[in-house]
Order: sequence, then structure tokens, then C-alpha cells
Amino acid sequence: MLVYLQAIETQEEKSKFETLYLEYRQYMFRVAYAILNNIHDAEDAVQLAFMRAAENIENIGEPVCIKTKGWLVTIVRNAAIDIYRRKRAHPSVEYTAWAEKMCVEYDGSNLVSKCILKLPERQQNLLILKYQYGYDLYEIAEMMGITYRNALQIEQRAKAKLRELCKEEGILC
Repeated sequence: MLVYLQAIETQEEKSKFETLYLEYRQYMFRVAYAILNNIHDAEDAVQLAFMRAAENIENIGEPVCIKTKGWLVTIVRNAAIDIYRRKRAHPSVEYTAWAEKMCVEYDGSNLVSKCILKLPERQQNLLILKYQYGYDLYEIAEMMGITYRNALQIEQRAKAKLRELCKEEGILC
């Protein structure tokens, strides 16, 4: 809140902003979270809304009234929608260390798992990311640090090798 208060000049406006912040921050967070379904993104939307409120504090009349609440909700809703659209237009894949050293647990009862474990590590990882975790090839390529075409080629080779291994195990004819 100190960052917001530094943008405000008079003590009266600082007091007004503090009242706004304490009164509406939880409600604004709930509005943003309902749109974004992500705590961190919702917090960002609330922060953007309060920055805008601090910039326009002189235009706010009574801090605790329905008109002010509606104005703040509109600002946070628009900020949340902007964040949502930005994330949808430019999806990102979170890289995690488990993607590099993934392993499949094998209990000995599933012949397909046994065949997958015979594949090279890169092919195993790609198949697991795609079919167990539901990533598409673009996301997998980014996670593995390869091009989409390379990921496509690895997938095709993995499927061909898996088909061959399944035939050897008697799973396929």
C-alpha cells in the first residue's frame, strides 16, 4: 500500500485511498479471481486497479459508497479481462525440473508400460507429456527445448518403435 500512497500528494487523498484499500481489496480480489481462476493473476489485477485508483483519487467523491464500489469493480474487472486475454493470446508453459527427469512407475502388470520403458528417454518423456499429462506438441517442444518439427519427428519415431515393441510382447498382431 505504501507504493500507492507515494503517488498521492495530499494527506486527505491518502486517507481516502487508505479507506478504499481497506474497504474493497478483498471484494476486488474475489471479482478478479472469479474471472482468472488464478491467485497470482487476480492479485496482479487488483494491483493494477489500485494503481489506476491512486492516479484518479481526486475524481473520487465519497470513498465508501455504491458508486465508488461500482467504479472500482469495473476497473478490476477490466484489468482481469485484459490479463485473461493476454494470457490466452500468448499461452506460456511452465517449465518444471520434473519434465527433464521424469520416470514412469512400473509395477510389472502393464505390458504397455513395460514397452514404453524400453524406449529412449527422450521418446519416453515426449509420450508421457503428451498422453499422460495432456500437453500438445508445441508445449512439449518448448519444455524440451526443441523445435515443433523435431518434437513431431520424435513422436512419430516413438510411436513406430512402441508399435514394434508391442508386437514383440504380443500385445499387437
